[in-house]
Amino acid sequence: MPAAQPIASPTTLQALRSPRLLLREALAGLVVALALIPEAIAFSVIAGVDPKVGLFSSFVMAVSIAFLGGRPAMITAATGAVALVIAPVMRDHGFDYFIATVLLAGILQIGLAALGVAKLMRFIPRSVMVGFVNALALLVFGAQLPELIGVPWAVYPLVAAGIVIMVLMPKITKAVPAPLVSVIIITAAAAVLAINVPTVGDKGDLPDSLPEFFFPHVPLTWETLSIIGPFALGMALVGLMESLLTAKLVDDITDTPSNKTRETWAQGVANLLAGMFGGMGGCAVVGQTMINVKVSGARTRVSTFLAGAFLLILILVLGDLVSLIPMAALVAVMIMVSVAAFDWHSIAPSTLRRLPKSETFVMVATVAVVLATHNLAIGVIAGVVVAAVLFVRRVAHVVAVEREPGDESVTYRVTGELFFASSNDLTTMFNYVGDPPRVIIDMSEAHVWDASSVAALDAITTKYARRGATVELVGMNAATRTLHERLSGGLGVE
Repeated sequence: MPAAQPIASPTTLQALRSPRLLLREALAGLVVALALIPEAIAFSVIAGVDPKVGLFSSFVMAVSIAFLGGRPAMITAATGAVALVIAPVMRDHGFDYFIATVLLAGILQIGLAALGVAKLMRFIPRSVMVGFVNALALLVFGAQLPELIGVPWAVYPLVAAGIVIMVLMPKITKAVPAPLVSVIIITAAAAVLAINVPTVGDKGDLPDSLPEFFFPHVPLTWETLSIIGPFALGMALVGLMESLLTAKLVDDITDTPSNKTRETWAQGVANLLAGMFGGMGGCAVVGQTMINVKVSGARTRVSTFLAGAFLLILILVLGDLVSLIPMAALVAVMIMVSVAAFDWHSIAPSTLRRLPKSETFVMVATVAVVLATHNLAIGVIAGVVVAAVLFVRRVAHVVAVEREPGDESVTYRVTGELFFASSNDLTTMFNYVGDPPRVIIDMSEAHVWDASSVAALDAITTKYARRGATVELVGMNAATRTLHERLSGGLGVE
């Protein structure tokens, strides 16, 4: 699907002053709001709560993050990942404990922001990011399949027509987002032709009143904390990981940086506010963010704010009209979003031939775990672990020891990075029986990183000492020498 023409990233004030930019941001927000409604209802069902809980949560979070968030144009709302994490609380303990979990998750996210957890993003390799993007594209596509199975035959031509409209519309004009045009045309066609297909209204009743302040009636005891604590921590971590990865994805699309620490505490505040109004909380939603940024071309906080505002207007004022929108129209939008989000370059034969096999394996592993667990956060953690293991395995084999015999001494030149994986075999690279009484180990081309490597050097020295030989360590850089002097002899090596 041809994406909207990229534009320079304007400020919020510039967007408000420019009718052209303001129209783009407003229309993008409207498309996002339409796409949020069925998903918020579906996520409410997953969590076991009334549809208005997910809808109000999406409204509160989208509006609040527009002012608080560190990544402009990113959409935050109720999500499936969060719903899955906290659903057991609603099932086993009821709505009050459910909201208490959401509130505690928000507090934990603010605490994690203070600890600088956003800085951990730098440890996520590119191959994991590519896997994240491809996995979310497949999840978005897979989420549409229930709307295409066991439905009236008329759904299929409507979906196909919606896709055709979104492919052709950008070639005619980019003034109006293609998804919005598609939704309007498909809805009008279904109404005029009296086509009987599933609609948004079939997903659940839309609320007819504003959200009200809600405070959970739960005892403030350790028992309560032991019940909601694990779920709140899981929600906080899953929400932050998806939000920060989505922010990084938008950074790459727009070629602009964002404040990840601010985004972290903003997510916490947004969850607190959502919980205070009886919402289920959430995090950044990748599909709607891609609609906003990549498909509709939005770049500022205006689109995020209007997505939340339009969502409230649609469900309260235009609820009867919104209920008539065929699910086929929204399915077509989400299918095109998944196609646009997928990194097709990553699976091109030319790319696969050039990339190291380990990089491709990490990407595939990330996608596989996400699809198996239906959880992007777990998939990313698994991808990082796989990447780390493969990196350690590769680095562990680049340490070399070269032996240079002399008349009365022997010199060993050690080359490479010494840490727990690479230093394990270091002790096997020396000729303890055949070497002369004086052994020189030249560390000029080596670096010691941890206690395991110091212990290995101590073990080598001990083995030679048992045979009456002395060992001299020379050529250490400052960091290696400092670590060796602090730890050597105190590690219990015999």
